[in-house]
Parts: sequence; structure tokens; C-alpha cells
Amino acid sequence: MRIYELAKQLGVASGDILLLLEEIGVGGKTASSSVPPAYLGQIRARFGGEEEEAPAAAAEAPAKTTPEAPKAAAEPKAKQAPPASAAVVEEEAAAVAEDETIRLKAPVSVAEFASALDTDAENVISAATGLGETVTEDDPIAPELAVLIGEQWGYTVEVEVPEPAEEEAPPAEAEPEAVAVEAEEGEEATEAEKAPEPAEPAEEAPVRPLRVVPRRTAPPDAPGRPPVVTVLGHVDHGKTTLLDAIRDTNVTAQEPGEITQHIGAYQVEVKGKAISFIDTPGHAAFTAMRARGAQVTDIALLVVAADDGVRPQTLEAIDHAQAAGVPIVVVVNKMDRPNVTSDSVKQQLVEKGLVPEEWGGDTIYVEVSALGRTGIAELLDMILLVAEMRDLRALREKPAEGVVLEAELDRRRGSQATLLIQEGILHVGDSIVAGPVAGKIRAMTDDRGGRLEEAGPSSAVQVIGLSAVPEASELFRVVGSDREARALAGERREAEREEGLQAVGPSSMVELSDLFAEGGAKALNLILKGNAQGTVEAIASALSEIRDEEVTLNFVHIGVGEVTESDVSLAAATKPTVIIGFQVNADTQARRLAGDEHIEIRRYEVIYDVLDDVRDTMTGMLDPKYEEMVVGRAEVRELFRSSRVGTIAGCFVVDGRIARGATARVRRNEKVVHEGALSSLRHLKDDASEMTQGFECGIVVEGFNDFEAGDIIECIEQREVRRVVL
Repeated sequence: MRIYELAKQLGVASGDILLLLEEIGVGGKTASSSVPPAYLGQIRARFGGEEEEAPAAAAEAPAKTTPEAPKAAAEPKAKQAPPASAAVVEEEAAAVAEDETIRLKAPVSVAEFASALDTDAENVISAATGLGETVTEDDPIAPELAVLIGEQWGYTVEVEVPEPAEEEAPPAEAEPEAVAVEAEEGEEATEAEKAPEPAEPAEEAPVRPLRVVPRRTAPPDAPGRPPVVTVLGHVDHGKTTLLDAIRDTNVTAQEPGEITQHIGAYQVEVKGKAISFIDTPGHAAFTAMRARGAQVTDIALLVVAADDGVRPQTLEAIDHAQAAGVPIVVVVNKMDRPNVTSDSVKQQLVEKGLVPEEWGGDTIYVEVSALGRTGIAELLDMILLVAEMRDLRALREKPAEGVVLEAELDRRRGSQATLLIQEGILHVGDSIVAGPVAGKIRAMTDDRGGRLEEAGPSSAVQVIGLSAVPEASELFRVVGSDREARALAGERREAEREEGLQAVGPSSMVELSDLFAEGGAKALNLILKGNAQGTVEAIASALSEIRDEEVTLNFVHIGVGEVTESDVSLAAATKPTVIIGFQVNADTQARRLAGDEHIEIRRYEVIYDVLDDVRDTMTGMLDPKYEEMVVGRAEVRELFRSSRVGTIAGCFVVDGRIARGATARVRRNEKVVHEGALSSLRHLKDDASEMTQGFECGIVVEGFNDFEAGDIIECIEQREVRRVVL
């Protein structure tokens, strides 16, 4: 039975059971670990479940040598003589029921020992790891280790060791007792080493991912709040499909190219408890957006496709989550595919420190099929379990504060933003400020479009009423009045104004002009408009990675909303400039002016197309490069003199082709003796433009008459080499 399952039965928190296990010396457990059967009665007795088992457990404690017994008796035993220890062993052996004793003959493998305990080998490996030993399923288990692990399962283990060493061999009649004494002494030594261990988990707990406190700490008596869960992973590994399964919707089909290109926030209710999910894009261009998602989250769901394994964005997602100090739950998706297992994924992720619980680590792995809707219930249970362990709390009776997850400009509704509330209660009618943007909440909806009048901590809501489009990841807070909000936003705008002008204004244009004047780099100017702030930032970041020494990419303007007449006017003043509209259109005036000014407006739905087209455009701006190609060779076999043209070389074309007007290079004994234009080419008495392999011809090379039989004439052409901007 798992610890969290027992906690449900007893109606207590999993953390309470973990604390009890640490008190009695069984540390290193997580809420999804198995409950040692030896302590079931003690746990139930402590929390008022089936208290009738408590006396039995107490009576069995001396026989099973629970951790308390060795601690209490360690010092007296250390001072007693060996015969007294043997007597203690005999007394304990008499108290143990026959069916609770497991007798084994060494050597015995971990798998065989697990079978004797009626449990899985993974549980034995985990228990051994907790005792500081690393074993595999096929390794032989040490007798002392078997005794200690057996105690955790409520059994007395006796291991018969064949051919003991001479110095350890007692008299023949005492041999069985001696083996038992050796095991008991091993127990004492191990328990003595383990004596300080109950304190160690308490020291390590704050640095373990599952124990990390929320970024916004709240008093212990503050109300609990739902967990915020970020879904991370590589593109096309099934993140949004997983959320579809959780929400029972079909968000993926609504995304162009079926990849997520903005942050979506959703809230679901599971067994009466709310969970907020943030879906982040998996494409490489959205690294910054994934980082934002990890920074505002409590739990990271790392989705890895079982048939594809760990990919570049998987590793980036792990780095973001670990840097944010949040626990990671690994979701191995696409388990419905034929011939797939989760073992290879686990092996790859172990190298990043995500060791599965069944391998002795503390990372929870859940196998699911998002498409087949299997494993979802277990995943939600694990999320609630981790949230319970983190004890998430937030103040409610205060003005709301939080972060802007996404923002966009809607033609009908104006500026709208997706907000994640971290503290306080947000109401319709509240005045808020988000960086340089102020506003009053006119309407608030949840992820399904339902109207809300208020929303509390960990809620993700969409609001309208802001004066402009705030930047994604901007912090927001509720203030006392509209006037205060406008004043604070105005101060922020004024502080950013000069820096903003210097960053994208005239200075960069002056630098480009200087480069042109010196005959240096060329520039492709871009005006980038999109439907959402976070998406525009991601596209700009991806485009900035396209670099070339000859062509510079310059952003004249980046903004949210449709392409307007002012955008086209700016493009006309900074030619050559291309306007890119990502999932937005151009208004009528903008299209008319663009036609008059010969400005190109390109509209896109998928980011891949933007990157490819900009790269192709920059490639077309590169100066051509040529490389020399030998297209044919002819051997000089006879010489003819002409008073009009000089020496004519009678040749045989040995390979390729010889063309009139091309560059000819004369080689003699592998050395070049002359290079010049092939001015005349004749076949018999007729002029020819080209001669191919196997034909005879007469060749005249401009400015050269000193041919010798055996010379090789190479025909050279300059061919343009395709250049690509990386």
C-alpha cells in the first residue's frame, strides 16, 4: 500500500505519516512510496484507525527488533558479554511466530529475496538504497542487509551462510546460534550508524524539490490555495493533448499547424480540489515563454513521448524547472504505441538527476496515453499528492497581485490579458497597473469563457479594460483608484521612454547608414506585428538567431495588433523594410498605402514559415560567390602554324567538354605554363562552340604559341555557389 493511499483511508495528510516514519527511524520515503508492513499497525494506532492492532504491534516490536528497540538497547548490549547477547537472541527467537520467520540459504539474489518477502524487487532495491546500499535485481543480497530489510516488512530473516570463516566458527553445537548472533550484531552496528538518521531527513528536507516553499510565502495560518502546474516538454510530445484529456476539450485542433504558439491557462476540479494548468509551447523559439511558465509554477509536468525519448526542449524544460526550484513529475506519454516502454526514458532522465522512486530516487513517473485517455486519474492523484506535500498557501484578504501570462489586442474587445493571480482576490471593477499599462477590470472570464465577478489565488483569468497591451511576464497589482493606476503607469512609461528610443531608434539606423557608406553590411529591416505579446517576443527572439556577416537583421518596430497605415509609413521611411503580420491582417488604409509605396506585407500562421522566409530573403541579399570548375580536358597531339592566328594546337578531348570563350589553362608536366581565353575552336574546317569527349579539334589560346605535344589544356568555368544564411 502506498503512503498517500493509507493517508486517504485514515483521513490525514501524507506528510503526517511521513513525519511519523521519520520519528521511528524509517526516513527517505516519499508520499508515493510503499508503507513498510511492519509499521502499518503502529501508524493506524497513532491516527485512530483500527486501534486494536496497536497492542499486537507493540507486542511484536521486541521480536521484530524495530528501530526503537535497538536504539534503546544498543548501549546495554554493547557492554554485555557474548553469552548474554546469545541469550537475548534466544529469547527474541522464542517470541517470534513461526510464520513470521524467513529462512534463506546464501547466496540469494535480490529478486529471490523479494519473492520470499512477497513483494517486488523494486521495493527491495528502494529499501536497500535507503540503507545506503546500491543493488540490482540480480545481485546477491548481503545477510545483514536482508535482516534489516526483512524487519521493515515485519519478518525475522535468518540467513544460513555456508562454510563460514574459521575465526568466526563457534563450537559445533552453538553454530546455529552463532549465525543468529552475527546477524543480530550486524543489526546493532547498522542501527547504531542509523541512530542520528531521524535528524538527517529534517535537515535535507528544505533542499529537496518536494519541500520547496512557494515563491510568495504566506503565514502558516493562511488559507490553502490550488497548485499551479506548468506543462513542459518537447514539441509534439503531447502536452496540449494531455490537457485536452484532462479538460476533455480539443484545444490542439484549434492551433495552426497543431503546435501551441502562446501560453494557455486552464483550471480543472479533481475530487473537489482545483488545479491550475499552464500550457507552454514546445517549439525551440519559445524558450523564453517556457522559462516564464516555470517561474510562476508550483509543479512542473515534464511530458516525454515514450517513442521519441529525451529531446533538446526536454532538457531545456528540466533546466527551467530546476532553476525555478519546483518539483518535477515526469509524464511518459504515448504508452499506447506498440513496443514502447518507459525504461529508456527513465534511463535518459536519470542522467539529469530525475531518479524514479522505484530505483531509489524521489521523482514520480506516471505512464499515460493522452490520446487514449489512460493513466490520467493516477496523474491527477500524483499532482494533488505533491501539492499536499508543498502545503501551498496564499493571503486572500488583500489587493490582488500576480503576473501577466499573455496579452493581445482584439479588434472588438480591445486589449485583453491572461492574468495569473498569486495573492489576494481580483474583482470586476478593480483598478490595476501592469508596468507602463493601467486600466480598470471591465469584464473577467475563466478559460471556458464563463463570466466571473471575482477570482482568488492560483486562478488564471482573462480580463479586458486595460489601456494598452502589457508585456507578457509583467507583474500586476490592484491599486486604490484609477488615478493612482494611471500615475504609476505614467511614471513607468516615462522611465522607459528614453531607453526604448535609444534601443530601437535613430542610433541603430545611423549605424546601418555608416555600414552602407563604407560598402559594408547590408540590412533587412523588419516591422513585426502579431496577435499576442508573448508570441511576438518569441518570434523576434528566434529571428535574432539568424545571423550573417554580410546581412544584418534590424527590427524597426515590434508590436501587437493588426498592420496599420502608420506601420506602412514607417516602412516607407526605412526602406528596404518588410512588414510581417503573424496571425493578424492589414487594414484597408494600410494595404492601399503599401501598394502605392511598393511595401511588402507578409502574413503568416505558423512560426516555421516566418523563419524560413526571412532566412531565404537574407540569403537572396548575399553577394554571389563563384568557384572554379574544370569542365573538360584536351591533350595536344599535333601543332599547326598559321600566319593569321599563330600556333594551332591539334587536340583530342580526353574528358568533359571544351567550350569556345571559356578560360583555358595549359599544363605541362603538371605545371601551369599559361592561362588565357580559348579564342578559337574548330572541328575539321568548321568553327565550333563546344567539343565533347572523344572528338578531335583545333584550339587557339589567346596570347600563347609555345605549345608542345603532350600538353594538357583544361577548360575552366566559374560557377556560382549557393550561399545560405544560418
